[in-house]
Amino acid sequence: MNKVLQELRKKDIDQLNAELVATRQEQFNLRIKHKTGQLNETNQLTLARKKNCKNKNINERIKITG
Repeated sequence: MNKVLQELRKKDIDQLNAELVATRQEQFNLRIKHKTGQLNETNQLTLARKKNCKNKNINERIKITG
């Protein structure tokens, strides 16, 4: 299993929400840099989006299972 997923599953709801805010801010900053031409490695956009989705998925699973 992916190490990132294992780390996310160990966290509680508050930590996941804080990390979700941080990853969304990171994704926003990367989009702004990309639009202004300052971002050289555009794959970071995809990685940030995937990290955000993983975080949301784990967060929803924890909310559903209690």
